[in-house]
Amino acid sequence: MKRVLRPGGTAAVYVWDHAGQMQLTRHFWEAAIALDPAAEALDEARRFPLCNRDRLLALFKESGFDHPECRALDATTPFASFDDYWLPFLGGQGPAPTYCGTLSDGQRTLLRERLRATLPIDRDGSIALIARAFAVRGNRTA
Repeated sequence: MKRVLRPGGTAAVYVWDHAGQMQLTRHFWEAAIALDPAAEALDEARRFPLCNRDRLLALFKESGFDHPECRALDATTPFASFDDYWLPFLGGQGPAPTYCGTLSDGQRTLLRERLRATLPIDRDGSIALIARAFAVRGNRTA
């Protein structure tokens, strides 16, 4: 990005905080790994280690950007019910749903019930989670 950026320009990217506050998938992978340690190889937290504040800042510094900054961007991801949370994992798109699709009915039931037991479900049945992204930017002065 720095090579094609004009002097005075700013480069910026964002990535999901897979290892921390991307709670939608963090809860899923923690439950999956507890039941099947081999699932850890599919966890985005392991597959995308660049997705954290310190590594992003280091990348921008090492790439020669001036004054790199990184900030967390949090969005609430509300679910009306457990089923509202669970349904997307049955769609087969993305690492977590793809993994879920490889499970037998019995394994999928165990995963679903472990999630139901560990998610922060409110009294009304709703679930409020956070989706955090890290946004990093840097300038090219020369």
